[in-house]
Amino acid sequence: MAGSPDERTLSRRELLATATALSGAALIPGAIDQQKALGTTAPAIPADPTKTPGPPTSAASARSPFVQMARTPTGAIAGSSLAPLHQMHGAITATDVHFERHHAGVAMIDPAKYKLLVHGLVERPLVFTLDELKSFPSVTRVYFLECSGNGRAAYTAPKPDLTPQLIDGLLGNAEWTGVSVRTLLNEVGVQRGASWALAEGGDAALLSRSIPLDKLMDDSLLVYAMNGEPLRPPAGYPVRLFNPGWEGNTCVKWLRRLELIAQPNMSRDETSKYTDPLPNDTSRQFSFVMDAKSTITYPTYPVQLTRRGWLEIRGLAWSGRGRITAVDVSTDGGRTWMAATLHEPVLSKAATYFTHPWQWNGERTTIISRAVDETGYVQPTLADYKRARGIGTSYHFNHLRSWTVEPDGRIVYEVGQ
Repeated sequence: MAGSPDERTLSRRELLATATALSGAALIPGAIDQQKALGTTAPAIPADPTKTPGPPTSAASARSPFVQMARTPTGAIAGSSLAPLHQMHGAITATDVHFERHHAGVAMIDPAKYKLLVHGLVERPLVFTLDELKSFPSVTRVYFLECSGNGRAAYTAPKPDLTPQLIDGLLGNAEWTGVSVRTLLNEVGVQRGASWALAEGGDAALLSRSIPLDKLMDDSLLVYAMNGEPLRPPAGYPVRLFNPGWEGNTCVKWLRRLELIAQPNMSRDETSKYTDPLPNDTSRQFSFVMDAKSTITYPTYPVQLTRRGWLEIRGLAWSGRGRITAVDVSTDGGRTWMAATLHEPVLSKAATYFTHPWQWNGERTTIISRAVDETGYVQPTLADYKRARGIGTSYHFNHLRSWTVEPDGRIVYEVGQ
């Protein structure tokens, strides 16, 4: 048969061999349900793949049926679906399992009809199409995105069987591509007196947030791509606002207008929500920046260690104030701390992957991670966090996460650490 290996077509003999081998192959446990959910057919695995050619090329690849990663959908149009942090590797979040948070379901928008209005205190109110936005100089950056309610489950209802997904799954770290908001504001001309902008989404909730002009002129983006492909609808397709390092609700999805104004709009989405009561009878409002945080992703519940000896503690650390400069790990419940290895690239306002070698001796202990950012801010203990924010706080849960390793190797979330 002529041609390179990539150009070969299967012969009749090979096709018959494949069919024969697959007819006696076992379907993978759990793969059938997964493939049904995806609307595809569960593959069969030949007894000896070295004797059986595999499937041909395809329009889009899927994960191995042995790898089953999924968010935690509830079926509600107003709610969240958490990313499986403990099943991922490195710092970048897989696009299809990046967390979701919606207020009125996923808006479905025809890109040919998409328009962004920039108006208010500007010299030249303009409407931009998607193609026009893409015609401006593009910017590509890696940033984390985090819902301000991330960590609520571990604070308000802690229990031993919480996974990193259930605790911190409202976190994603991705490569975002778009146009600088500053570029568009220079195009329309900002009038004197403008100091804020109202960003409004095109979903059925018309979610809106007031964003300081200083932020928009600094590093804010209008993004239309994520991890090298157009935004997916749950992430805001065709365009979303992205405010690096700030709480996720300010990164308004399906963005349809930016109105420059002289003061905060005090809209529903920044008064009835995203305003945080404090123990001294005051409230935090416009608490945009996400504080430094870290979380161990392995070993954690539901992992059970099967042997003593060396293993690698792994996790993620991030800060809305800039770069992570250190992650300390304790393997004795916080009595002593050791520096973890930060894996490059260590970027500003992006999640950093860290690891630390640990020799488990079979005794009961607690493992903890602690992040430090470039401003010198140190991730607080649970007790310090409670004193500062109170038990009624609703957002920005960045206290230490602790995991207890039992003598039999079981690992559970430490509810009182």
